[in-house]
Amino acid sequence: MSENTPNISDLSDLSDNWRTPITLFSDYLKFERQYSAHTVNQYVSQLGFAALYFNKLCDNWFTVQSEHIRRYSMALRAKKLSGRTISLKLSCIRSLYKFLKAKNITEQAHYHNPAQGIKGPKFARPLPKNLDVDQMARLLEIPDDDPLAMRDKAMMELMYSSGLRISELVGTNMQDINTRSGEILVRGKGAKERLIPVGSKALEALKNWLAVRPLFMGSDEHAVFLSSKKNRISVRQVRLRMQEWGIKQGISSQVHPHKLRHSFASHILESSGDLRAVQELLGHSSLSATQVYTHLDFQHLAKVYDNTHPRAKKRTD
Repeated sequence: MSENTPNISDLSDLSDNWRTPITLFSDYLKFERQYSAHTVNQYVSQLGFAALYFNKLCDNWFTVQSEHIRRYSMALRAKKLSGRTISLKLSCIRSLYKFLKAKNITEQAHYHNPAQGIKGPKFARPLPKNLDVDQMARLLEIPDDDPLAMRDKAMMELMYSSGLRISELVGTNMQDINTRSGEILVRGKGAKERLIPVGSKALEALKNWLAVRPLFMGSDEHAVFLSSKKNRISVRQVRLRMQEWGIKQGISSQVHPHKLRHSFASHILESSGDLRAVQELLGHSSLSATQVYTHLDFQHLAKVYDNTHPRAKKRTD
């Protein structure tokens, strides 16, 4: 069985004592938290393999002790897995136990989370890469001489204008956009909604696309962005089109949807310095997820300092 494609129903070596809590947790993530199928599968995968390890030491999830989880962490390190991967696996275990306790699915009234406080090895989080303002301007200089080009320009303008995730972009429906007020209703992770302003350039590109959108109308009349096959455009199609436009427009680094979201966040923070506002615009549930952009902002400030401060400039003579 491949670790990349496990399924909870394939874990035939596990008893119901192990399988049932995972199934309940996956149903909770899917139906109550409304996580994507990919995310739910990742949780199930990680917990399934942890259960296979613990099954050799314990009878069920409720007899697992902190020492067992530490041994599991050490076993993962012995396999030379990255710190990020180990932290992800341990995080899935902590989340399961939090769910079991919150739902009172425990064998004890005061059950202690054995994974609490056990963290994976520290690892350096890579800074998100973004395009600078000039690169963004060059990327978006797309001529309005082709309906598909008009669609692609509208997609990229909207992503850069409002900091959308790619799933939020492809999931946008006609009723979500108000071109008069210049706003878009976005449904983010966990079905959380946020109302985001749309810039004038993006509104203009959207209006141009909506004028030719009827040419692509098919089975999905609600989707804002449609494919040449007359259905809702897919995540894969968006990625491919953006990559192609990056090459056509002479952008030196690879263009992908998340890079536009990073660029949006970085440019807003550079101009405003308002981290809380960026958090709200991005739809981050916690400020810690947004704080990575403070590093980008510091890089920008350091560059400005080096180029302008008289005591920082290097002598050229």
